[in-house]
Amino acid sequence: MNNFYYTANPDVKHEEKHWNFSLLKTTLSFVTDNGVFSKNTVDYGSRVLIKNVDINEMPAGPILDMGCGYGPIGIFLAKTHPERQFTMVDVNNLALSLAKQNAELNQISNVDIFASDGYQNVTQKYAGIVTNPPVRAGKKVVDEMITGSYDHLLDDGTLTVVLQKKQGAPSAKKLMKQIFGNVQIVKRDKGYYLLKSRKAAADE
Repeated sequence: MNNFYYTANPDVKHEEKHWNFSLLKTTLSFVTDNGVFSKNTVDYGSRVLIKNVDINEMPAGPILDMGCGYGPIGIFLAKTHPERQFTMVDVNNLALSLAKQNAELNQISNVDIFASDGYQNVTQKYAGIVTNPPVRAGKKVVDEMITGSYDHLLDDGTLTVVLQKKQGAPSAKKLMKQIFGNVQIVKRDKGYYLLKSRKAAADE
């Protein structure tokens, strides 16, 4: 039986949950279900990212939430930055259908939500890419989310990744440095690392 949240169609017995969550002085409502990651609350890694990513330092342009799940990161950021356009992608169709419901539920219209296995269906470039990658899908998937980001960022655009130290933050940091030539630890919080790399403009 396939019930993994990082697959296209988790085979689960549906058990929808409805709950509210407050962050950044904003309360949002969420609908979740079996077959998605962290169905009972916004997971701690996502909270660290939402609270500490600096949208204002990104250049003009849209922002991509890679591996959005039922949408907590993209929806919180879209709600608190209505002037920006957000794209949210995931491989999990159940999670995407919940993300669409959650965007509607919270009256958020500055989001575009669609299915993509990694960057497969991502065709434009972004001012920023944010991700809380699906560690359980394996290192290869996480590494591809990091390496693939470079070609989907505008000059000066940033990749922001949250990972636990014990789940690969040090090797992700090394990979980001290798791909971008720079990486910084924006925040350490309870074993979670928020890592950021910037894509240098061609003339730098």
